[in-house]
Amino acid sequence: MDLIKQKVQQAFKDWDENIYQKSISKFPELKKEFTTQSFTKVKPIYTPLEFDNENYIEKIGFPGVYPFTRGVQPTMYRGRFWTMRQYAGFGTAKESNERYRYLLSQGQSGLSVAFDLPTQIGYDSDDPMALGEVGKVGVAIDTLADMEILFDQIPLDKVSTSMTINAPASVLLAMYIVVAEKQGVSRDKISGTIQNDILKEYVARGTYIYPPKPSMRLITNIFEFCSKEVPKWNTISISGYHIREAGSTAAQEVGFTLADGIAYVEAAIKAGLNVDDFAGQLSFFFNAHNDLLEEVAKYRAARRLWAKIMKERFGAKKEKSMMLRFHTQTAGSTLTAQQVDNNIVRVTIQTLAAVLGGTQSLHTNSRDEALALPNENSVRIALRTQQIVAYESGVTNTIDPLAGSYYVEALTDQIEKEAEEYIKKIDAMGGVANAIESGYIQTEIQKSAYRYQQEVEKGERVIVGVNKFKIDEPEPKDLLKIDEKVQNEQIEFLNKVRNERNNSKVKEKLNALKLAAQSDVNLMPFIIDAVKVYASIGEICNVMRDVFGEYKEQVII
Repeated sequence: MDLIKQKVQQAFKDWDENIYQKSISKFPELKKEFTTQSFTKVKPIYTPLEFDNENYIEKIGFPGVYPFTRGVQPTMYRGRFWTMRQYAGFGTAKESNERYRYLLSQGQSGLSVAFDLPTQIGYDSDDPMALGEVGKVGVAIDTLADMEILFDQIPLDKVSTSMTINAPASVLLAMYIVVAEKQGVSRDKISGTIQNDILKEYVARGTYIYPPKPSMRLITNIFEFCSKEVPKWNTISISGYHIREAGSTAAQEVGFTLADGIAYVEAAIKAGLNVDDFAGQLSFFFNAHNDLLEEVAKYRAARRLWAKIMKERFGAKKEKSMMLRFHTQTAGSTLTAQQVDNNIVRVTIQTLAAVLGGTQSLHTNSRDEALALPNENSVRIALRTQQIVAYESGVTNTIDPLAGSYYVEALTDQIEKEAEEYIKKIDAMGGVANAIESGYIQTEIQKSAYRYQQEVEKGERVIVGVNKFKIDEPEPKDLLKIDEKVQNEQIEFLNKVRNERNNSKVKEKLNALKLAAQSDVNLMPFIIDAVKVYASIGEICNVMRDVFGEYKEQVII
């Protein structure tokens, strides 16, 4: 092996000195520094010298076995394709239900629910804080009655549902469980995911309600409850997506996301849970950006690093506890309002990155999302993008098709190393909570975002249709707009529910929840009881606001 390496080294030296250097001397522009989307330097060529065959089993191995670099299932897409989800939700529950049923009729294999901003931060549609936001960026959910309409004629024992909800995740999960039971589907039969990742809200997104400590209590309550009652449910989707959308690099996305994962595992163990009882229900959520090969390497590095963390740091014994299973969404931040059809091409590249990287489920953004909520035609094209990659591209025929690429393996190692360094720095600070409070994570992301934007504005990084290859365009047509009357309709329906429900029962269940929140018992059964009598999301969250308080953002200077 050493002899072979020596031969390759000598051959590379000869090629570099006698061919490559002479060639670039004629083209000065080739002497510039090439980098990935995340500023990692890219060599002109990669060789077997980048790849250590002696550590193949330990670092790369085979699909479905530790360290899962090549995928978490032994057959991957040869067995079945990833779950094709289209993130959707707008206006009222009735309108969103119609969109879900349309998507399922077009071959979508799982639902992904977008909630409006008031729902995301635990306010009812008639709360003054909700004014002008009801149904705008997702569906408005006030009570169980809305949830019943949202999933009308959708069999919850046959469809997997992902819900992008964080601070009030316990309430929406409770509603989903009760709707399923009303359909005759027991809670142990339903499958899906709640995002439930509050730490990244403090860093990158902002839809938090309570301070970190009670928020972590709610999350570990969900872990405990679902490990016993809802075993097929993914109790958290630890999200790097929003960290990347805020401007992080690929390595920061992995490092900060896995650091959040470590914090959740530590909190659950501290609450008395056994790691192997809940770790198999953890899932992750990553971004698919434009740099195809960097993204593939990112997913592979994340799987390998998480497996090592779970095995060596937390002593997990079950294989499932060490698997990093993840959902992917194509990068909203890369969509342009200019020449929107170009976004179809961007999303196709990002889809390939997610699939070549071994995602378990995928949402593809629609061409017009930089302008408005996507219309039906745009959503169909986005779904067809996944289907064409699945059925026509051939990339699903073999598992981890880019493994062994000298460049991809070198980049996988590089991202893993950088992500591990971030985790070590966060550990040295005393964990993610301290790193957030000090502003370290936010500042690192801001630096990366600023550097990227500078490159765009200087023309050093080309965005087709934005800073190069521009054209004059007419005003966009056929955009989906949410009618202002949606808010009035939603408030009318909420008042109807309040008038028809048993309000003494609501008061009784809310009081029971308040007493429970003041103790240290698991809150999920009390939230489910309140949901069953049609207590609203605002009423439930306000009870916990009274006990836990509200988080105020730290100003980072």
